[in-house]
Amino acid sequence: MANRTVIVDNNTWNNTHIATVGTAMSSPERQAWEIFESLDVKYVLVVFGVQYAGLVGYPSDDINKFLWMVRIGGGVFPHIKEPDYLRDGQYRIDSQATPTMLNSLMYRLSYYRFTEADGGRGFDRVRRTEIGKKYFKLTHFEEVFTTHHWMVRIYKLKPVKNRLRGKNKKRTKSSTKRDKYSSSKKQVQKNPWH
Repeated sequence: MANRTVIVDNNTWNNTHIATVGTAMSSPERQAWEIFESLDVKYVLVVFGVQYAGLVGYPSDDINKFLWMVRIGGGVFPHIKEPDYLRDGQYRIDSQATPTMLNSLMYRLSYYRFTEADGGRGFDRVRRTEIGKKYFKLTHFEEVFTTHHWMVRIYKLKPVKNRLRGKNKKRTKSSTKRDKYSSSKKQVQKNPWH
């Protein structure tokens, strides 16, 4: 499709590879972005079976299958723990959902701008509940395509910001002159990221 390589295609021969993608979807946005960057991913597709405006919902969407991503990710990467996504043993997406669930990339990509689709209520008719986190912005992903009925949503990873940490000193004429006439030894550049 569109001459793009697909990372996860229902082929389960490489459990570590699938677990890495499951871990990304289970992680907060920044960590997920870092995982996807390491895999050279450019786009993320989410199947979202929301039902609104009288349309028939699709109950077998990615948010309903999400616990399998958590389980597979946790099977290889032990810092992903299924109980962190459950409240009293129940899988929830409402106001009683755990902070881990509400901040996972899967939740955020599924429910991003959701209140715009249902008139501001934030009521998921497929799961028959009002969602827990209604208003949020994405910082590392950009929505590039959503179908008319919101079933397919595609997000693009935002590029790495080209900036230095800390404050940059203003260069004055005297510091420029000093640099020009400093010793001829090569100075070792410090890595701005550490």
